[in-house]
Amino acid sequence: MTITPAVLPKTAGGAFLLEDRAEHEIFTAEDLTEEHRAVARTADDFWRREVEPHLEALAQGDFDLAVRTVRQSAELGLVSILTPERYGGMELDLASAMVVAERIARDGSYAAWHGAHAGIGTLPVLLFGDEQQKQRYLPRLSTAAWIGAYCLSEPHAGSDALAARTRADLAPDGSHYVLNGQKMWITNGGKADLFTVFAKIGGEQFSAFLVERAWPGVSVGAEERKMGIKGSSTCAVFFDQVRVPKENLLGEPGRGHLIAFNILNLGRLKLGPFAVGAAKHVLALSLAYAKERKAFGAAIASFGLIQHKLAEMAIRLFATESMVWRVVGLIEAHLAGFSWERPAAAQHKLRAVEEFAAECSLIKVAASEMLDYVVDEGVQIHGGYGYHADYAVERAYRDSRINRIFEGTNEINRLLTAGMLWKRAAKGRLALASAAQAVFQEALAGPAPAPAAGEGPLGAERQLARQAKKIALLLMGAAYQRYLHALEQQQEVLAGITDVVTEAFAIESVVLRARRLLAAGSRAAIVGDVAAVFTRDAMARIEATARTVLAACAEGDPLRTYLALLRRFTKSEPVDAISARRRVAAQLLEAGKYPF
Repeated sequence: MTITPAVLPKTAGGAFLLEDRAEHEIFTAEDLTEEHRAVARTADDFWRREVEPHLEALAQGDFDLAVRTVRQSAELGLVSILTPERYGGMELDLASAMVVAERIARDGSYAAWHGAHAGIGTLPVLLFGDEQQKQRYLPRLSTAAWIGAYCLSEPHAGSDALAARTRADLAPDGSHYVLNGQKMWITNGGKADLFTVFAKIGGEQFSAFLVERAWPGVSVGAEERKMGIKGSSTCAVFFDQVRVPKENLLGEPGRGHLIAFNILNLGRLKLGPFAVGAAKHVLALSLAYAKERKAFGAAIASFGLIQHKLAEMAIRLFATESMVWRVVGLIEAHLAGFSWERPAAAQHKLRAVEEFAAECSLIKVAASEMLDYVVDEGVQIHGGYGYHADYAVERAYRDSRINRIFEGTNEINRLLTAGMLWKRAAKGRLALASAAQAVFQEALAGPAPAPAAGEGPLGAERQLARQAKKIALLLMGAAYQRYLHALEQQQEVLAGITDVVTEAFAIESVVLRARRLLAAGSRAAIVGDVAAVFTRDAMARIEATARTVLAACAEGDPLRTYLALLRRFTKSEPVDAISARRRVAAQLLEAGKYPF
């Protein structure tokens, strides 16, 4: 199979709603280079040798083993993919970090240790630290000689992080800050050596500090009793009159929100490959069990309803994977020619990620909910054994649930996605208003055009991808016209719009990736089936959500007009989804794993 290399345009965050992209203009998993594949092989080999044999001990809370395992991964460079070489890192690209995230995600507990250290434990120093802070801490974090943790949440400040009560008061001589307060739900807390702690200077200026565990006044509470990821460490951390040298203020006073939110953007994006890796693992377990388990004289893999489940797991996984790599490509296009030797290199990387903050939020929501679907169906395929703690799918089911809470709840991220798009529009960075008006005028002019003869394979699906984006714009226009500046108070409307925007992004990502694969002569039947089934199911979800949103934005004749436009945009010929899913399931069962 030869895939034509992608040519990634440098575009703006949210612009996918306004632009018509060709298949070679998005990054997909097939664009990963030989260097990326080498990183993947290293991570896979590490997993098989050092993690998989010890899963039961890790699940039972052997934290010393967990730390040793993280340090073994550090010897291979797997915790310092983005860190410059001069600080002991690998100095690779964002895609490489995502490759590692996917590979170590087969177990939720180990993924928490590794991911928290390599991500939120290290990135604040890497991206916001001054040279002295980087020299002091990054080499220790790169080797995992020190384990990192991130202290943002508090008992009374979870999603509302800026309501933090932890405070830092500057000493009269200006040499240090005195830190007092409590943080909650701190991943790696039981073994962390370095904490990034958010506190308000003088009770007012939300700021960040690098705090060492060994300092007097730092203490860690008991391990929390959790539903899942039981082998990870999750503790409260207390600060009682902790003297923090002024040199350990991270960034500028009162600018802690920039650190918190930018690190969360990266965390939300990284949750995408974490969910993809975990879902691939559960799908493989489910395929193996379905082929082995006999009922009524046949393997349950031969039953239509089991094949439906297996196929749908893979279809949703394909969609999420396509979205994740597309967003990675959007960011990488802004980082072309990036070098840590350039002035303000960290700011350049931050701006590239911040540009696509809305996309990072929608990835977090879509990926976490895809994984919840996959693990739920995995348990169902296993039947009673899926409910038994001796089976890995039971653990995966419990471990998955936290992902809808991690990195900002899915509810918060739904509000953020729509809110960030509107803020860009208000600043003149995204022409949503004119695009929404153009969609309304186009719809009034007549039926949507049929796919052009030159569209090639999946022409009908390509047209539906365009229509899905138009529906998103129609909803945005209707909502703004109804609520104007009070729209931010209409959480259900905002969440509904985000769901439609997410489905539109997913449809287009799936169709464009599938067209690239078809053009390369790869997996022609299964790729076409995946795209055809996903597109129509997603359009059905879009229609249902859009009706709810429009009913909250209009009534009477205006509502009837909107609904008529919606029917026009969602109109499509159905496909034989039963036969398509059977074909997908057949290929899955033959491969014994996710086949892409």
